[in-house]
Amino acid sequence: MRPHKLMFILPNLFTVTSILCGFYAMTLCAGQAGPTQFYQAALAILFAMFFDGFDGRVARLTKTQSDFGMQLDSLADVVSFGAAPGLLVYKWALEPLGFAGLFLAFAFAACGALRLARFNVLAMRSPQGGGGSFFVGLPIPLAAGVLVSMIIAHHAATSGAVLEDAARGPVAVASTLLALLMVSTVRYRTFKDLRLSPRSALVLMLMLASGVIIGTRFHPAYVLVAYSFAYLTFGLIESAFLVRRHLVSRKLGGGVALAATVLEEEDEDLEDEQEVA
Repeated sequence: MRPHKLMFILPNLFTVTSILCGFYAMTLCAGQAGPTQFYQAALAILFAMFFDGFDGRVARLTKTQSDFGMQLDSLADVVSFGAAPGLLVYKWALEPLGFAGLFLAFAFAACGALRLARFNVLAMRSPQGGGGSFFVGLPIPLAAGVLVSMIIAHHAATSGAVLEDAARGPVAVASTLLALLMVSTVRYRTFKDLRLSPRSALVLMLMLASGVIIGTRFHPAYVLVAYSFAYLTFGLIESAFLVRRHLVSRKLGGGVALAATVLEEEDEDLEDEQEVA
């Protein structure tokens, strides 16, 4: 086999390994799974995120990007970050809620699939349509990461205890919000255009310092939860400012157009008066 063909296989191996991690997480959740199995399944999804994050970079480094790789990556994301986290959160927290819990877990997986389909359509229409500086909607790996971080933090904080009934409602709300954010038009930064500067270095130092404080004063497992929810909040706030700026610009544009129309009407009236005179 030629070396170039071997290089083509390399990024796809990362993607297939991500599917393996997601499938393994689902096998851990099957049957009478307990807190230990849920924790291990959450770790498997974290490993899937690692492999998913590197397949694209490997493809760009080896110059083996292809439409096949993009489609395979989307299918892998449906399994590893849609079906696997949906089943995990159902068995971990939503199963006692009956059909409502089943529907919410399915909604998470379904919204993730819809988000991936929209991403592929935008990517095919324009080279920057599916990526660029912003994601349109919360990316499915990050949505899965939020659920996984909650499970890992709970397992670490309670030493592997079963989730309390009082906490199932908040988990259901969080799962629903994540599903809605994936199919929303809220824009989240990709950080692809991030450049090292004094400002970005200061932000990075603040993030690291806050992570150290949370890890030392509370629990290291809470750091991932804090970072996940900080990213969610930052995206919502930034999108709100972008919408407000767009509305203001439209309002100002409408005002300018109205002023231009009034001036045109005054000029026409003046011309009519001059013709009458």
